Amino acid sequence: MRNWSERASARINTAVEAIVAMLMAALVLDVWLGVADRYYFHWQLPWPEVLARYLMIWAALLAVSSGVARRDHIGLTAFIMVLPYQMRRAVLILIDILALALFIYVAWFGIAFAQSGAPRQAMIFGASLAPFYAAVPVAATLSAVQLVLVLLRDMGGHVDQPPFNDHMAEKIS
Repeated sequence: MRNWSERASARINTAVEAIVAMLMAALVLDVWLGVADRYYFHWQLPWPEVLARYLMIWAALLAVSSGVARRDHIGLTAFIMVLPYQMRRAVLILIDILALALFIYVAWFGIAFAQSGAPRQAMIFGASLAPFYAAVPVAATLSAVQLVLVLLRDMGGHVDQPPFNDHMAEKIS
C-alpha cells in the first residue's frame, strides 16, 4: 500500500506540476502582452490584467497540492522533534488528519462558491466566473487526495525521512 500511494502521489504531482508550469508560462506571456500594449502598442487591451489574476490564482492554488505531496508545507518541526518517536508519529498523523479535514471543508464549501460564480459574468470577458472560482474546490480536492496518499506513504514518519526529491531520486536510480 505504501509503494502504491507513493507512485500515485508522484504521478498526480507530475501532472499538477506540468499544469502549473503551463499556467505560469501563460501568465508570463499575458503580463508581457499587457506591458507591451501599455508602453508600445497602445491597443488599450482590457483583459490582460484580469486574465493574469485568474491564471495566478489557479497556479497558486494548484501548487498547494504539490507542496503537500513534497511535504514542503510549514510544519512545527522544532517542537515535534523533541517528542519521543511514538508520540511524534501520533502528532504528525493527527496534524495530517486535521489538515485533511480542512481541505475537505474548503472543497465542500468551495463547490458552492464555484456555483455562485455561474450566474455572474466577468465584466471584461463576458464569461461566467464559475471556471475561475472552480480553482478553490479543485485545488482543495487535489490537496486532500495528495494528503491521503502521503499519509499512507509516510504514516507519521516523514520528519525522519529525506525530502521528497531525494527520496524519489533514490527510488528511481
